[in-house]
Amino acid sequence: MPGERDLKTLLQNMTPEMHEGVFVFCSISEDKEIPATLKPLHIFREREGTTFIVRREEAESAGLSYQFASRLITLTVHSSLEAVGFLAAVAGRLAEAGISVNAVSAFYHDHLFVPEHRADEALHHLQNMSRKRSPPIAAKAAYAFAIRPTESRSPGESTK
Repeated sequence: MPGERDLKTLLQNMTPEMHEGVFVFCSISEDKEIPATLKPLHIFREREGTTFIVRREEAESAGLSYQFASRLITLTVHSSLEAVGFLAAVAGRLAEAGISVNAVSAFYHDHLFVPEHRADEALHHLQNMSRKRSPPIAAKAAYAFAIRPTESRSPGESTK
């Protein structure tokens, strides 16, 4: 079944859920392997090295340095990978509150890594977004962008 693409439906049904534990971002050089004892939640290979996200206790047990101690919030609505404006609206709301977010889109859901010390506040903002009947200001701006003709966007510009 394909994921949802309608911004209003996505926002109303996103049902954010916070996962247990603290997650961290680690990076190793491209010529090194991720230790076999780790179970990364996400891996991304960049020119500068391999970035991966693991639970903080795993990174510490492996003696790895890390950054951005965060909590993971999953938006449980099945969003399409082609949905326009959803993450822009969510990130916009958190930005209005001064909360940073690192988003990862997967096949079924979008996942947000937010600072550990602001996680409860971030969850509260997201829950309030999904309870409202009309999209918040940030969502309206994202929606306005999403419905503009594609000719007005730069080639290859991503809006999810």
